[in-house]
Amino acid sequence: MHAEKRKALEAAGWRFGDAADFLGLSEEERRLLDLRLAVSRKVRELREKNGVTQQGLASKLKSSQSRVAKIEAAAADVSLDLSIRALFAVGGKLTDLETNRRKRSARKKRQLQPR
Repeated sequence: MHAEKRKALEAAGWRFGDAADFLGLSEEERRLLDLRLAVSRKVRELREKNGVTQQGLASKLKSSQSRVAKIEAAAADVSLDLSIRALFAVGGKLTDLETNRRKRSARKKRQLQPR
C-alpha cells in the first residue's frame, strides 16, 4: 500500500496491524505463534521435497494422517513436541527454523519499502 493512501486511511480512523494485534497477543504469545508457524511450514516443505505423503509421515510418527495435517496447519491443539518430532522425521533441523525466520524478516522489510 502506498504511504499516502495509508496516511489518508489512518487520518480517517483506520488502524493497521496484523492478526496478533487484532487478537491482542502478548510478545510471548506472538513468539510462540511464530515458532509454531515456522515449524509447520518447514515440515510441509521438507515432506513435499522428500516425496513423503502425510500418511507416510504419520506412520513414522506413530500418529494419524489427520494429525500430520494439523501439524502442517499449525493447529493449537498439536503439541510443539510432536511438531518438532515431525520436523526431525522429515530431515529438518532446528537451524532450518532460524533460516526461515530470516527469510520472512527480509521479505517483510521489502514489503514495507515505499514504491
